[in-house]
Amino acid sequence: MHAYESLTPDVVLDALEHVGLRGDGRLTALSSYENRVYQVQLEDGSAVVAKFYRPQRWSDAQILEEHDFANALMAAEVPVIGPMRINGETMHHFGGFSFSVSPRRGGRPPELDDAEVLEWIGRFLARIHTVGAKKAFVVRPTLNLENFALEPKEWLLHHEMVPLDVQSTWTKACQNAIDLIAAYPALTGTQACETRLIRLHGDCHPGNILWTPTDAAASAGPGPHFVDLDDARMGPAVQDFWMLLSGDRSQRTRQLGALVDGYEQFREFDREELALIEPLRTLRLIHYSAWLARRWSDPTFPVNFPWFGSSDYWQGQVQMLQEQCEAMLENPLIV
Repeated sequence: MHAYESLTPDVVLDALEHVGLRGDGRLTALSSYENRVYQVQLEDGSAVVAKFYRPQRWSDAQILEEHDFANALMAAEVPVIGPMRINGETMHHFGGFSFSVSPRRGGRPPELDDAEVLEWIGRFLARIHTVGAKKAFVVRPTLNLENFALEPKEWLLHHEMVPLDVQSTWTKACQNAIDLIAAYPALTGTQACETRLIRLHGDCHPGNILWTPTDAAASAGPGPHFVDLDDARMGPAVQDFWMLLSGDRSQRTRQLGALVDGYEQFREFDREELALIEPLRTLRLIHYSAWLARRWSDPTFPVNFPWFGSSDYWQGQVQMLQEQCEAMLENPLIV
């Protein structure tokens, strides 16, 4: 039985009552594969979001570093939705789970085809990075070749997750990609690295940005609100840019230009980091397959990712890795 199968609605409500928050019985599961996240209505009419961390993914010390980063951002008036401090603590334990509680904030996905919206996001990314650069994570990992490609590749092969009929071609394509990424000191941890590594959001895709319209409730505040610092780690600043880009090269260039224009109103952006966009995209591609494989015992994953693991899936990965190798050999975007 997977650990999350014991996380029943009653356990969720009992956990909240354990820290003094009495639910009225209504709770809604929110979209999250890595953790279990619930919106819970309280007896006083308010609502909170309870996040139950995946067991054995992060240590308590690593979770608390995430909370410390969120608290520092909120203290700097950056619109990040972080955990509430209850009874003096941001992390709690109940029923074998670590959990936190955050205020509920509404919003919609940002309109990333709007240059003004991208500039706005860029300004707040600069503020996040300004706080992130003030000190380093001590126990949370770094986004690098070892953690996002070498170890995942070896794990997948050791656990025989790649079907035999495609294993050789996938291994070759993966190794070719790794060899190209290894040319970037910022992603290998070598002493020759001139790129500064800072605390990042780490998973800054459109789904982790809630946009509040200017005519919305004043309590939420207009503009972007960043959520889910679960993947916060050390890395280059451009990691928080590239997942917001889409379309062909000209479209991505325009989007990146708007982000950088906003960013540089508060913080200088090192354009040398633009060369890291495709290597970072490739790292995420390799890491994603291992992430799915490692989570397969969680009943949520076979239901939501039924296509994973087939020969067709892995052949598709081969093609994407080959395309990424070509992309890494192209000139980087210029703004």
